[in-house]
Amino acid sequence: MEEVLVKVENISKKFSKDLKKSLYYGMLDVFGGIAGSVKKRKLRGDEFWAVKEVSFELKRGECLALIGHNGAGKSTLLKMLNGLIKPDEGQIEIRGRVAALIELGAGFNPILTGRENIYNNAAVIGFSRREIDEKFDSIVAFSEIGEFLDMPVQNYSSGMKVRLGFAIATQLEPDVLILDEILAVGDAGFRIKSFNKIAEIIKKTAVIFVSHSMPTVMRVCNHALFLKKGEILYFGENVNNAIEQYYQEFEGEQSRIEYNEGAEFEELKFNDKKIAIEDFVKIRYLETLSIEMKIKFKKDIESYYLSVVIIDKDLKIVGQFFTNKFHQDIKPDNENSIKIEFPELQFMDGDYTITYFIAENIGNSFSYLATYRNYTKLKMYGINASNYASIYLKGRVIKNGIELVKAIN
Repeated sequence: MEEVLVKVENISKKFSKDLKKSLYYGMLDVFGGIAGSVKKRKLRGDEFWAVKEVSFELKRGECLALIGHNGAGKSTLLKMLNGLIKPDEGQIEIRGRVAALIELGAGFNPILTGRENIYNNAAVIGFSRREIDEKFDSIVAFSEIGEFLDMPVQNYSSGMKVRLGFAIATQLEPDVLILDEILAVGDAGFRIKSFNKIAEIIKKTAVIFVSHSMPTVMRVCNHALFLKKGEILYFGENVNNAIEQYYQEFEGEQSRIEYNEGAEFEELKFNDKKIAIEDFVKIRYLETLSIEMKIKFKKDIESYYLSVVIIDKDLKIVGQFFTNKFHQDIKPDNENSIKIEFPELQFMDGDYTITYFIAENIGNSFSYLATYRNYTKLKMYGINASNYASIYLKGRVIKNGIELVKAIN
């Protein structure tokens, strides 16, 4: 039977929105605790549950994604797991040595050198001087700060602090490792190395991984806990299910006309079909996406350009196309019908949104005429063949049957 390293049973934590009341309630709770008369589960004025009745177990060899939007209770839960604050209700049992990176630079003494902080941090986790000596060289090598080892940590960059903290925590291989958005700060090379290290130590460790990057969660974690307003909405091995629930919280960001005082779309067609706003445009990997648009201008302009931006579920730009990058001027006429084709789309399977911009060219500058934010939903099928880096889309622009822009390479 696999060893349970983290056991959380019905923990809850409440806070007050008012500072003075928070201090007063804190005093009441301290004296009430001494007298053994603390009342459970009753909220007083201005109080709210930051975490409410959370329970889960984590075994050695499991990596738990702790996900949820800002204010979901993730940081409060991590602080209770790390012993920084006590739960008002319930109990937490953790077996073994715990290493936590829950805040950039946390645990470092800024006036001490990197060398001194290695010994200090490792000792706090519970490692002996001999164990630290044995791992010292590997910590320095992994952190890549060898030439700055004897410089005060207060002079380190944020990336250097992350590398050093992560190196200490992982090279010493604690029983429980807690990581809170820590990999979002490092560069791409360090993130790859960190992912590989997590995969290496996971057999010996229980990992709690907090991130707002769902591709990273999918890559690293084999369990997920989704929090909303301090309560568990999902806990289990189906990481994809938790991520889908997380993404549903963004639905309010779709289909929004942000600005249309200078121009508006009278018609949009996708591969010769009209699509309702609530429907998906469905495209297979390497198929062509054709967008036809009829524009109504509300003012006289000399020339304009169009921008089409494709955005993933993390609200990151994964593709963008600008007509003015290849063709300086598109002149308005009586029709103002434009067709844009994107051949051989190569995005990962999944759901995306398309944002449109219409802008007026004014000399060397421009002025937005319309912004249709996340206006079209796009669903890709096929194979996972692209990454999440922003790329320029291949495409062509056709006006009145004449090709104005050809950007296909």
